[in-house]
Amino acid sequence: MQEVLTTIPMLSRKEFIQALFLTSFLSACAENSSAPRGERLTIGVVSYTNGNQTLKQYASFQKYLAEQAQTFVEVDPAFNENRALERIRSRAWSLVFADPGLAAIAIQEAQYQPLFSLEGLANLRSMIVVRKDSPLKSLRDLTGKSVVLGLPGSATGYYIPLFNLYGLTLAELSFAATPKIGLEQVISGRAAAAALSQQELESSEVGSDLRILFADSHFIPPGVLLLGPDVERNREQQIRQILKEIPETITRTVGYLPNSLPPDYSYMFAVVKRVRLIFPDVPDPIRLKPARLYSQENKQTKSPLPGAMA
Repeated sequence: MQEVLTTIPMLSRKEFIQALFLTSFLSACAENSSAPRGERLTIGVVSYTNGNQTLKQYASFQKYLAEQAQTFVEVDPAFNENRALERIRSRAWSLVFADPGLAAIAIQEAQYQPLFSLEGLANLRSMIVVRKDSPLKSLRDLTGKSVVLGLPGSATGYYIPLFNLYGLTLAELSFAATPKIGLEQVISGRAAAAALSQQELESSEVGSDLRILFADSHFIPPGVLLLGPDVERNREQQIRQILKEIPETITRTVGYLPNSLPPDYSYMFAVVKRVRLIFPDVPDPIRLKPARLYSQENKQTKSPLPGAMA
């Protein structure tokens, strides 16, 4: 005990408080992580920004759900679509606030159930943008150029753009963890074009320096709140009811519509299936140089799949 007491004065007051907080945090994590998965609920969400902001945004929802379901509830942000796919495929998340691309995979491959539509993400469209001073006029002009996409799991940044780029040979195809990184590569000249959603473009700080080269004509269905396949049957009905009756002030904060029906994902299912004819999703896509975007079944003829680039 004497040794412990004599070492404390060597720490500053700030360092001591930080150490004490870290010890308490790790102890709480160890206690919570030891609980069986069926006795807790994990909320999954993709967050490109600071994880603390996401935890704060979902705090009221987390607290309400924990109180009503009488169980431990945690929020688990993933910082890009790849990490989200890992958690979805391992069934680590009980509830998922999923964008369309992630939702399509979760429903088809991991048996997640769609519950309610998300708000604020309706009528999403995928864009391919270039610098304002770029001489490129159409998708075909990207032949022999470098393009940066998002990661597998992103409808607007990955699946839809690849669907529209069928048939081209690019000098280079790279993948950015966030839309911001992709746009920075275009602005700096490291890439000729980047793919993202209309919403992401409009909210970008560099949007005024960019020009839309191509806008996909399809409106992508909104995101969806999903229920995980490992949630027990009796718990499932309870959660559905809680989510329907949750106060509007809380649903607005996390952005779902408790009186809505799940969106129709048949179009997204078809797009994901077609895109995977080029190459399957991988945890960390490699840079392709050059990138020949032909499906396996059309490699000999080098013809794009039906419904691709006009």
